[in-house]
Formats: sequence, structure tokens, C-alpha cells
Amino acid sequence: MPVRPIVNRVSRRLTRAGLGLATAAMLATPATAQIVRHANPGPGPSLILQSVTIPAGAETLVLSGQLAAPIDPSKPVTGVESFGDTRTQTVSIFTKIKAILAEHGYTMADVYKLTVFVTADPKRGDGKMDFAGMNDGFKQFFGSADNPHTVARSTVQVAALAGPNYLVEIEATAARMPRR
Repeated sequence: MPVRPIVNRVSRRLTRAGLGLATAAMLATPATAQIVRHANPGPGPSLILQSVTIPAGAETLVLSGQLAAPIDPSKPVTGVESFGDTRTQTVSIFTKIKAILAEHGYTMADVYKLTVFVTADPKRGDGKMDFAGMNDGFKQFFGSADNPHTVARSTVQVAALAGPNYLVEIEATAARMPRR
């Protein structure tokens, strides 16, 4: 029997086997790749993460800064009270973010990074942001029964936001592994 046909058959079989293994490896990679949330080191649980690792192939969604909706849209806006205090505005914004995420097929559990801008609450009279109020609103959406995940987060006090009635603005970034 000539050597060439035997070599060709062996070569084809090896090529098919190699392609099969490569295909299996490609299909297995997304299923095993995960978003990894790294907790803050310390004696107890932290509201926020130290960091997050997003694997190659993850789909991301970046949301622009979101502002609160009026408490009662049927009434004219008369000032900060039309949007509520820091806690109320934070809850309003996260409710809006949750709806935007859902429009794109994401959930609050997919959020891994937040940047929160907070102005001083004029009712406090001390020129400082209501950090506790913002955290109270945050805890309704992260580290909760509905969403046990938390996020990497930066919170900064700013002099002002886009409008005089806003106390909080939040940017969110979400990621998820592609769905099959």
C-alpha cells in the first residue's frame, strides 16, 4: 500500500480530532468564565467590594449618570422637596437604573461598578452630603435579599449637579457572560 494515502488519512484524522478539541475548549470557556467579586478585607462584611475581575468575553453595559424622578410627576417642581432627600433620590435613581438594565436584558445583580455623586443636603445645614441616607438607599438594592451582590463603588461629594434640585447622580456599569 502506498505511504501517501496512509499519511493523508492519519493527517485528516488528527486534524479532525484537533478541531474537535479546539471547539470543545471554546465552548467550555464561556461557561467556566465568571465575574469575580473581591471583598474588602476587614473584620466584618463591607457594603462595597475592593475590586471586580471581568473575564474576557463578558458583555458590558455602561449607563450615563442618572438623576431622580420627581416624587409626584403630576405636580409642578418647586425645589429639592419635589425630588426628596438624599435617601429618597437614591432609591428613585436605583429604581430607574433597574428599569434601564431590564430594557437591555440585565439585572441589578449584573452591576459591578457605581460612581455616586452627592451634593450637600440643604436641610442638614452643615454643608456635607448625607452619606448615611445614600447608603440606606443603596442597601435596598445591593447586599439585599433580592440581590445579594454588592459592587465596587466610589462616592464623592460635589458642589452641584446638573440641576439645583438634585442631591444625587449615579453612574452604573454592568457585565454578564454571554447567554447561549
